[in-house]
Amino acid sequence: MLIPATSSMSGETNDTVCPLCMGRRVFVFYEDQNRHYFRCETCQLVFVPIAFHLSSSDEKTEYDLHQNSPDDQRYRRFLTRLFEPVQARLTPDSRGLDFGSGPGPTLSVMFEEAGYPMAVYDPFYAPDTSPLSRQYDFVTCSEVVEHFRTPRVELEKLWSCVRPGGVLGIMTKLVLNQEAFARWHYKDDRTHVSFFSRTTFEWLAAEWRAELTFIGSDVILLRKQESG
Repeated sequence: MLIPATSSMSGETNDTVCPLCMGRRVFVFYEDQNRHYFRCETCQLVFVPIAFHLSSSDEKTEYDLHQNSPDDQRYRRFLTRLFEPVQARLTPDSRGLDFGSGPGPTLSVMFEEAGYPMAVYDPFYAPDTSPLSRQYDFVTCSEVVEHFRTPRVELEKLWSCVRPGGVLGIMTKLVLNQEAFARWHYKDDRTHVSFFSRTTFEWLAAEWRAELTFIGSDVILLRKQESG
């Protein structure tokens, strides 16, 4: 049963607002020994309330454990799930931004090797924000959106970096249902605080009037309308 967030299990008042659509029809979706997870009835985002977020320093400590590297062929094969469908939609003169490049930027290297100039941004490892003031033919965001604490703010920033006619490519695991969520390893990473479903991306595409394409089980492409 979904329990309204305004009437929590403890009986305390909870004025939780969805961090994506700002809606107030928010329900308890799941609880475990570490965290609560709410779901928005409007956009279907599942999210962790701010009270359960890690501190920035603890979050970075978790990321420092990642061993991703452009020399890791297994990691490259994983990234091809996003790389290939984005590349298929590019012209030879396209330029891109990899948002959330991490401690060992790899997707940007793959695009550069294919002839596409890249900028990178990461709040911890490449914090220079100047790349975010420009627009690009494509923006990639691999295994990043699930870390967004304020997804409305971060996604709007991403979208502002996409030129008219350009593509935003996202890779993230998608919520299926409550039963699957309960046994889902993805939720157990405490740096993961925003969980999207197909319905969430359909809502977002409608808001942006974007062309939406799902590739496989975890790749989402959003194409911005041409200006005029």
